[in-house]
Amino acid sequence: MNPTFDAAQRIARISAHLHPSNFQMGESSGLSRENCRAKGGAPGFKVAILGAAGGIGQPLSLLMKMNPLVSVLHLYDVVNTPGVTSDISHMDTGAVVRGFLGQQQLEDALTGMDLVIIPAGVPRKPGMTRDDLFNINAGIVKTLCEGIAKCCPNAIVNLISNPVNSTVPIAAEVFKKAGTFDPKRLLGVTMLDVVRANTFVAEVLGLDPREVDVPVVGGHAGITILPLLSQVKPPCSFTPEEIDYLTARIQNGGTEVVEAKAGAGSATLSMAYAAVKFADACLRALRGDAGVIQCAFISSQVTELPFFASKVRLGRTGVEEIYPFGPLNEYERAGLEKAKKELASSIQKGISFIRK
Repeated sequence: MNPTFDAAQRIARISAHLHPSNFQMGESSGLSRENCRAKGGAPGFKVAILGAAGGIGQPLSLLMKMNPLVSVLHLYDVVNTPGVTSDISHMDTGAVVRGFLGQQQLEDALTGMDLVIIPAGVPRKPGMTRDDLFNINAGIVKTLCEGIAKCCPNAIVNLISNPVNSTVPIAAEVFKKAGTFDPKRLLGVTMLDVVRANTFVAEVLGLDPREVDVPVVGGHAGITILPLLSQVKPPCSFTPEEIDYLTARIQNGGTEVVEAKAGAGSATLSMAYAAVKFADACLRALRGDAGVIQCAFISSQVTELPFFASKVRLGRTGVEEIYPFGPLNEYERAGLEKAKKELASSIQKGISFIRK
């Protein structure tokens, strides 16, 4: 082995880590940019987080850096990405971290990605509904999805930006305009509703939340969130009072956190946890694991609505099977009708934003 060449390669590798977007060496130096890859690191998937410097984005980036299925982690935002990237890149895990700042670097952030996670947008504040966020976040999601359509049209997209009931239809319309829409690859993340449902039900039953599975269908806002308490695993029964309490708390979990933070933010930490749990499921499915089943808000024919959240089986191409939500009791059937009415309006709002 040539010691001089080996040292040059190490220098190139370090420089690529520190300055991934602008590292250049003259031809006469004999050095070319080394792929920004940890030596000896295991192969994995390339993941981009759009909105990585925000309240959800930072803990989400931290947790994705810890995921052994991630080999390259791209962090994009319009502000503060250099600091977040530097901080997280010091973690001694296999994923290589690169930062991208501003819209001029969006395409570089997205090129070649297998999974794109989008928490970008403004957070809820006390008194705000998810629809109050629409005008700002709708434009952000549109811009980001235009970049995805151009640079990584085959990536799995996990959309977190609220209101999800409207932003997923916006993303679909953007992809349709670009000719890249694949309904199997666009997933609205409703995992936080499931995480909350598992936690709150476990509290009532006196169980470990990790042993509880509550299907949550419909959408991702208020009454569109419909926990199917008749289908909880392990099988159990609830009093009418418990059903009312649990349904209301699961539907209003986001408001509970917003009010508790008293103007200091929304559900960022639990959302990041839920987003990583869902992203990990997507990565395991991409790897080829069998039986990966989660709830997600997707293009669906389970109801007459064009989008609906229900249990799906994930695979190498995204959503491989959509499950019907099974038999509902009278309480759930009434809740479903209310949810569909509200959901139809939110979906149409998203579609109209692009088609106007």
